[in-house]
Amino acid sequence: MQQLHTPHVVVVMGVAGTGKTTIGPLLAARLGVPYAEGDDFHPPANIAKMTAGTPLTDEDRWPWLDAIGGWAHGRAGLGGVVSSSALKRSYRDRLRAAAPGVVFVHLTGSRELIEDRMSHRQGHFMPTALLDSQFATLQPLEPDEAGVAVDVAGTPEEITERAVHALEDLPEPTR
Repeated sequence: MQQLHTPHVVVVMGVAGTGKTTIGPLLAARLGVPYAEGDDFHPPANIAKMTAGTPLTDEDRWPWLDAIGGWAHGRAGLGGVVSSSALKRSYRDRLRAAAPGVVFVHLTGSRELIEDRMSHRQGHFMPTALLDSQFATLQPLEPDEAGVAVDVAGTPEEITERAVHALEDLPEPTR
């Protein structure tokens, strides 16, 4: 399998259960860049809220998004992949304010498929009970946003391959 190199900083986004934590490292390996797990940027209070089944507020998310944006800014021109739900346009705008060249890979799929996958994963703090709030919050990428939508049906390798091919069609990042 050919490894590609890209100066893009890619944010793998989508609702919980779409496979950001699975696809992100695979995509980073294919692109030959480092991966950062977005959940690791959450402060402990956010994880406690989500573990208790309480959706985060925008105020909860701002420091988390700023931390991810800081990481992405540091990778500008070098490339990297980081996961973040980035469900709202305002969240993506905040990430772009910190790292203007970021591009998004929006992992998409049916609610049924995603709920099924969530019900089988072990050791994750996000309960399936929050899936409805995730879908209610989701604002898909708009035409003026640099990014691609990738269907999550199939194996992780198939999904990663679709993402790599979709990213090939994007223009070089701005600095």
